[in-house]
Order: sequence, then structure tokens, then C-alpha cells
Amino acid sequence: MPRMLDVSDEVRAEIGDEEADRLLAGESAPGGYDCTSCRTPGDPEQERTSTVLFIGEETAVLAFAHATCLPSQVVQVTEEQLRGAVRSISGDGAAPEPEQGAAPEQAVLGVTSGLVLIAGELHPALVVEPTAPVARPGSLGSGDDFLPLLIEQGFMPLSELSAVPPVLHGWSVLLAVGQLHAVLQPGPDGGRPVAWWQAHQPLQVTDGWRAAANKHQQVLMFAAPVGSIGRQPREDLLREALDKAAAGGQLVGAALPLAGT
Repeated sequence: MPRMLDVSDEVRAEIGDEEADRLLAGESAPGGYDCTSCRTPGDPEQERTSTVLFIGEETAVLAFAHATCLPSQVVQVTEEQLRGAVRSISGDGAAPEPEQGAAPEQAVLGVTSGLVLIAGELHPALVVEPTAPVARPGSLGSGDDFLPLLIEQGFMPLSELSAVPPVLHGWSVLLAVGQLHAVLQPGPDGGRPVAWWQAHQPLQVTDGWRAAANKHQQVLMFAAPVGSIGRQPREDLLREALDKAAAGGQLVGAALPLAGT
């Protein structure tokens, strides 16, 4: 039975024609695999399967995903993230460090994942809150421009969480190896997307969050100024904090597609 394996031109260019042809012939592809996105089993002889190549500074790892979860693509990651991916693929996952990253303006961002109920349906969400006021790049002032900067990028001010915010095209959420890696924004002049926020180590998400992300093929991102949300230990408390921030005019949001879709 022919293997239903997809090797994109981008992946083929990185691994070479010989290795790509060996994969398609079944000589080096696995008989079965755990999907690098949803972490459930897959079989390239029974269902369409994508090859996903993770490339670090020095090494590269080839992984496999259901074609319904991710297209065949090349994913640029840091060497540290790649080691985390290898641990995840081999089942030797280590606990992630606190989820922090650096935005282009060097503000430290805290990112919390949770499920948010909107119009009777659960949606995967990321809540972003900086640890200090965010000044506009090049500005000498001490004001907080975090929300205005995001609104200029296309995020919508939200007064309540009664409907899913609009999709922000060009932005995306990179969920790979069953973990959250980055929030991507459009690259300069329409080039390859670049990381707006990137986890120091891939961020673990719950099975329910991952299932909702794969169901909707998008993640809702909410952002609020420092001190608006705080670290909430439960999703009901997180929702209360989001509702309070929205009512106070301190919340923006958008729906971000999963990377590569």
C-alpha cells in the first residue's frame, strides 16, 4: 500500500532529493508515529501525513504530523527548543521553565494558557501581560503603550468576551511537538514570519487546550497592561480577571491561526 506522506518543496530543499525519495518510498519513514502537533498516534499507510523539519542553529530533527494538524513545513527553532523537542519526541519531556519571552521592545511578557468559554463553546486562549509598562520603541517617555502598539498591529479592543474576536491574518501561534513554542508576527516586507513572543523552553499545555486548538485551528490571544490580570491559578479566576479588564477598557484580542495553516 502506498504511503500517504507529504514532503513539501521546502522540506525537500533542506533534506535533499535522495532522503526525500527514501521517505516517500517508505525506506526511512516510520511505520507509525505520534503526531508532532496533537501527540496522538498516526499511520502514514492509513492517513495523510506531513513531514515537519525542525531546524536549530546546529542540528535538525525530522518529525511527522497528521496532515489535518500541520502541513509539511520547515520550522526554525532555537537549539535549546530543539533539544526540548527531541526530549518530547522521545518521551523524555522535562518540566518547562516559567513561560517568559522578549518582545521586540524588550519588555518581558508573561504568557498564561487556558480555556475560555465564549457563546457556549470552549476556545484555547493565551493571555499576555507584561511585567512592566511597555514604552513605544525609541520613546523616551515612561508611559505604557502596550495596548496601542497591539491595536496598531490589528488587535481589537474588547469591552466584553461575548464573541470570538476577528482573525488577525499574518499572525499565528506555533504549536508543535504538542507544546507551545511561539507567537509569530509577519516578517518585514512580507518575509518569513518572526517571533513576537518565544518561549525559553516549549510551554506545556493541557490535553484539553491542545484538543481545542486542533479543533478550531486557531488560538485566541488576549493582552492586557501590567497589573491587569495577574497570575491566576484557575481558569474561572482567569476568566473573571479577563472580564474585569475588558469592562475597564484594558483588554485587546484577536484569533490567531495555528502556524502553517
